[in-house]
Amino acid sequence: MSSYDPAETPESTEPPATAGSSRARVGTVVWGLIVLALAALIIISRLGLVALNGTYVLIGLMIGAGAALVIGGLLSARGRDKETTTGKS
Repeated sequence: MSSYDPAETPESTEPPATAGSSRARVGTVVWGLIVLALAALIIISRLGLVALNGTYVLIGLMIGAGAALVIGGLLSARGRDKETTTGKS
């Protein structure tokens, strides 16, 4: 016989997830997109479909990432302004 009793399992001490805490961070999404874009460009370059200049690729990725971070930060701040504040910083 097993000594395991599911009724005796301890309850989780984690607080319940709120709607605001389940949102992805802008920086995480942007860095994920950068990695995916680099992987796609490397695959395309290795297949010989396009000859890429590394300097131009990096400049384009940095411009795109910077714009995405600024726009994502502004949208995040705009969404945060709608929520009520608790008085804590």
